[in-house]
Amino acid sequence: MSAHCQLTGARPGFGNNISHSHRRTSRRFDPNIQRKRYWLASEGRHVRLTLSARAIRTVDRIGIEAAVARIRARGVTV
Repeated sequence: MSAHCQLTGARPGFGNNISHSHRRTSRRFDPNIQRKRYWLASEGRHVRLTLSARAIRTVDRIGIEAAVARIRARGVTV
């Protein structure tokens, strides 16, 4: 599963681990990605979305219909 959110577009960030001796090694900051299934009443079917935890809260706030419209506006198929 790729670590990006279909709604917000959140992707991994990159940076460095810095040790006590100040040596730097690469690291990756992954978003909290979850797969969640919603009932899409307008199409009479379930949709399975790959969302970050923040995007799940956004769907709860704006509704699944508006969220799917935003996802499709970004050019992602649902």
